[in-house]
Amino acid sequence: MIRIENISKPDIMGAMTSGLCAIHCIATPFLFLAGAGSVTGHVEAPIWYQMIDYLFVIISFLAIYLATKTTTKNWMRVALWSTWALMVIAIFNETFEAVPLPEASVYLPALVIAGLHLYNQKYCQCTAECCTTEAQ
Repeated sequence: MIRIENISKPDIMGAMTSGLCAIHCIATPFLFLAGAGSVTGHVEAPIWYQMIDYLFVIISFLAIYLATKTTTKNWMRVALWSTWALMVIAIFNETFEAVPLPEASVYLPALVIAGLHLYNQKYCQCTAECCTTEAQ
C-alpha cells in the first residue's frame, strides 16, 4: 500500500491529474455526442463516467495537500487550495445542475491547478540548504 507521505513528487502527480481531468472534461461532450447522443438526441454521460470527476478531485486533493506541505510560498498554498475549491464547486454544480455555467467553469480551474503545480515544482520548493539555514 502506498503511504501518502511516500509520494515524492506531488506537484508532478497534481499536474498530471489536473491535466487529465481537463482532457476528460473537454472530451466528454464529444464522446457522448458521437455515440448514443447522436442517435437518441439525448447527450448525457453514464454515472460511472461522471464518477471519474470525483476520482480526479480525490487525487488532486492529495497532491495539493502534499505540495502545500513543501512549498516555500504562502501565496502558492492559497492559490492551490482556492483553485481546487473552485474546481470542486464547478464539478458539483455540473453534477447537480444548480446554476447554469459554461463548460469552461470546469476546464479553467483544472488547467490552472496543473499550471500552479508546475510552477510550484520549479520555483517554490525548499532545498536541503535553504531548509536547514532557515531552521537555524
